[in-house]
Amino acid sequence: MKLVSWNVNGLRACMNKGFADFLQNCGADVVCIQETKMQKEQADFDFPDYYEFWNSAEKKGYSGTAIFSKEKPVNVTYGIGIEEHDHEGRVITAEYKDFYLVCCYTPNAQRELTRLAYRVTWEDAFRNYLCELDKKKPVVLCGDLNVAHKEIDLKNPKSNRGNAGFTDEERGKMTELLQAGFVDSFRYLYPDKENAYSWWSYMFHARDKNVGWRIDYFIVSEKLKDRIKEAEIYSNVLGSDHCPVGLVLDKQ
Repeated sequence: MKLVSWNVNGLRACMNKGFADFLQNCGADVVCIQETKMQKEQADFDFPDYYEFWNSAEKKGYSGTAIFSKEKPVNVTYGIGIEEHDHEGRVITAEYKDFYLVCCYTPNAQRELTRLAYRVTWEDAFRNYLCELDKKKPVVLCGDLNVAHKEIDLKNPKSNRGNAGFTDEERGKMTELLQAGFVDSFRYLYPDKENAYSWWSYMFHARDKNVGWRIDYFIVSEKLKDRIKEAEIYSNVLGSDHCPVGLVLDKQ
């Protein structure tokens, strides 16, 4: 089963930059997207090969997630069931026969770390949500998790330490998640691979120079790690300041 995740930084804009072609040609069974920045009713496009599930933010033009799936899920839920966390369209959970797929757009701590306290609260609530799912069946979490976990996961770790996405608090929460029974699929296969990034600033020709961060993930329950066949970063795919990432799972 092939799964793809992509922060498109505005789906309507990305549609004009090749999203539909990528969807058609990538061969994915499921595509999860983050930062749709739109409501479903604003769409003047459809993807006939896929069932569509949208969770849009209440605030127009902000955040938002969607799942496009060739197979109809057993069930789909939106949010994590906690009022303070469910207004920004950040989570969709699709239940399949043998696992839960969770598409997530994690809140950014923001410049000056103005949202770091909320981010930490979110992380604890979201980890608890994933752990409760994991008690029922294995979990595949994907999305823009807005953190570079280790120094290897960004080009300039020393100068970025303490900045949003590379604070000790955010990195620590990622460690807590992994210690709770989850595996970073890319690092499971490629523990020492350098210069593997999924996001680049639009400034200073960062993408041309590959001065990036790996903040987009597929994280799976420990019990699924033996099914990880491939973990991919589609760094050549343009259309957003992020590139897509992928996971191939062997059938059970």
